[in-house]
Amino acid sequence: MKRTLWLLIFFSALVWSLIKPHDLFTWLLEVFPALFGFIVLAKTYRTFPLTTLVYNLILLHSIILMIGGHYTYAEVPLFDWFKEWFGATRNNYDKLGHLAQGFVPVLIARELVIRKQIIRGRAWQHFFCVCFCLAFSALYELLEWAVALASGESAEAFLGTQGYIWDTQSDMFYALLGAMISLLLLSRYHDKQLQLEI
Repeated sequence: MKRTLWLLIFFSALVWSLIKPHDLFTWLLEVFPALFGFIVLAKTYRTFPLTTLVYNLILLHSIILMIGGHYTYAEVPLFDWFKEWFGATRNNYDKLGHLAQGFVPVLIARELVIRKQIIRGRAWQHFFCVCFCLAFSALYELLEWAVALASGESAEAFLGTQGYIWDTQSDMFYALLGAMISLLLLSRYHDKQLQLEI
């Protein structure tokens, strides 16, 4: 995807998500990782450009965050429809977000590990990248907990637990699952892009 189109999609989604969000504070908490990631990408674009695959996955992940920020993860309309259709007891959009939290960062980590030659051997590279994603997911859960304790009223909207006592553990499981699926499906394509683009 061309840089101009990437930027257009990113900022269109960002502006849309900011128009009458469910709760402005929750919006900021949910969208902050996308904004922070954008700043990092902007600063490293010329000195350490990533593959097209990774840039596009980061954009997709950012959009997932922005949708969650606009509605809150517990109230995304499409997943309310899924909830009714499948007879579920909760809106599971947050699980899509946590799946993406493994699916996308694992390829960012993989690209850094390969290009910087931090770890040699495909199996060890993949092991490290999956462990990185699981650690990142655990850190995110700890940050969610800290913010929820500090913010009080907005805690439930930000955490999106919807009364599910195993929410934290299942969030980390989905991130782990996303990381493993990403490596299984995209490693070879990622290798080709690394050879062609870098």
